[in-house]
Amino acid sequence: MRGKGLITAVIILTFAALMTYAVVSLQVFGEGTGVRPLGEFYLKNSYFGDYSARSPEVVTSILWDYRGIDTLFETAVFFLAIIGSLTVFRLTREQEKEVKKVESAPTELTPIVKDVTKVIVVMILAVSASIALHGHLTPGGGFQGGSALAVAPLLIIAAYSKYTLEGHGMDKTRALILRSIGLLGIALVALVPLLSDGFIMQNQPIFPAEIGGQLIGGSLIYYNFFEFLAVGAGFTAVFLLLSIPEEKFKKILGVKK
Repeated sequence: MRGKGLITAVIILTFAALMTYAVVSLQVFGEGTGVRPLGEFYLKNSYFGDYSARSPEVVTSILWDYRGIDTLFETAVFFLAIIGSLTVFRLTREQEKEVKKVESAPTELTPIVKDVTKVIVVMILAVSASIALHGHLTPGGGFQGGSALAVAPLLIIAAYSKYTLEGHGMDKTRALILRSIGLLGIALVALVPLLSDGFIMQNQPIFPAEIGGQLIGGSLIYYNFFEFLAVGAGFTAVFLLLSIPEEKFKKILGVKK
C-alpha cells in the first residue's frame, strides 16, 4: 500500500513538472504571445473582406466557412448514429400504436416538481433558441442550442411521462419530420450559392451580412437555426424511443417472462 502511494505521488509530480515545462516553453503567460499568422488570417477574414462571414464569432465562421465541408460530414456522422439507433428499434405502425397506448396511469412526480418543470422548460426553450440564433455573435451555435433544447422534452418525460409529451403533439414521427426539415435546410443553404455561380457552402457575398441593420453573419444564422432544429428533434426522437416501457418492448418482441 505504501509502495502504491509512492508510485502515485511520483506520477503526479512528474505530470505536474511536464505541464509546467510545457506552459513555460510555450510562453502562455509570458510576453511575446502575439497572434500567430494563421490566427491573424482567420481573425481578419472572419469579419473583414468581401468573402468573410462578417461574424465577430470567429469559431462559428471557421466551422461553417473555412472548414464547412468537414462540419457537414461531422453533422452527417452524428445523424447517421441517430438513424442507426432508430433503425435498431424500428417499429411497425401497429407497434407504434401499441407503445402509445396508456394501459395504466403513468408514474408522475410530485406537483411541485411538475410545476417547477413547466417554468424550467420555458426557460430552456428561450435559452436554447438564444444560443443557436446568436451563434454568429457569441460562443454557441446550432449544435449547442439543439443539445440544450433536447433537455426540455427529457425533463417532461421524467416529470410527467412520455405519454404527456406525445399527447401534446410531440411524438417520434413528428420529431423525425422536424429533424428531416433541419437536415434539408442545411443542405439547401449549402447548395444555394451554386445557383449564383458561387461555390458550395459559400457565404459572402451570396448571403447578406445584415438584415434590417442587424448583423446575421450571412449564411451562419441559417446553418445555426437548421442545425438547432435537427439536433433538438433528433435527440427528442431517441429519448421518446428509450422511454418506452420495457414490458411493452417485451410484449412486442414476444419475450416470455
